[in-house]
Amino acid sequence: LSVDCNGRYCYLNPYQGAMLAVAEAARNVVCAGGRPLAITDGLNFGNPMKPENYWQFQKCIEGLSAACRALDTPVISGNVSFYNENPKGPIDPTPMIGMVGLIEDAAKRVTQDFKKDGDVIVLLGSPSGSLAGSEYLRLVHKQKKGNPGIDIEFERRVQAACLEAIESGLVKSAHDPSEGGLAVCVAESCISNRRRMRGARLAVAGLAQEGGRLDEILFGEAPSRIVVTVESEDLARLEEVAKRHSVPCFRLGTVGGDRLVMTHGGTSAIDLPVKDLSDTWRSSIPAKAGLPAASGKRTGRK
Repeated sequence: LSVDCNGRYCYLNPYQGAMLAVAEAARNVVCAGGRPLAITDGLNFGNPMKPENYWQFQKCIEGLSAACRALDTPVISGNVSFYNENPKGPIDPTPMIGMVGLIEDAAKRVTQDFKKDGDVIVLLGSPSGSLAGSEYLRLVHKQKKGNPGIDIEFERRVQAACLEAIESGLVKSAHDPSEGGLAVCVAESCISNRRRMRGARLAVAGLAQEGGRLDEILFGEAPSRIVVTVESEDLARLEEVAKRHSVPCFRLGTVGGDRLVMTHGGTSAIDLPVKDLSDTWRSSIPAKAGLPAASGKRTGRK
């Protein structure tokens, strides 16, 4: 099961934003080794009596329908919530997508955490991201701009390639670069399993488009991308699967050590201890609430 939607994308382009929400929900199911089956939706919008709000609503429905037809995931239920606004204006259009899928063999279920030192880190799909509507653009530059979009047919091929690789037993971990882009995706894979956190070393210069910016490579967001790890001896088989689906395949680096290191043209762009990444992420809510950091120990009666 997965639930996804990025309201900023839908604000900037309601049609494409709704397609992106469906695609990400399906991609997250695929990353676990599941085959997407169907969705339910929760459509949240402002006052529909205002033409601009109704236009957003119409375009989101059209985008949702187009994506579901392309990915063969019918809408089996849903609801609509209107009038979500205050004197400052409406919420961003937010068509939440709940996706259900089926894992045929539970023994092949995949999680996002890195599993073993020496495993190869590979990017399936588009090489670089876009700053349009990104978390980086909002958080660092205080902007909500751009025109996010998706090639839904290419997305379908990326998901098919990843799922075939998982069902073939090649994939050790899988995670998609969504909010925060590639750097955040890899950081999450380093720290997701608190008992077995693992570092990684990646070289990202090969992902740059002509004139591409480093912040776009690290923090750009785009659909149709999945970061997977495989054992080194299985890399050639993964490349064959990707080629069969006409999906680009980029070797980024290897798992290992106790630091996340991302280099660009021989220069270190990110070099941080995995423990610091974990502590910062896991203590963020307590810190904002003025509470002591969580110890990670379970409490309560047996």
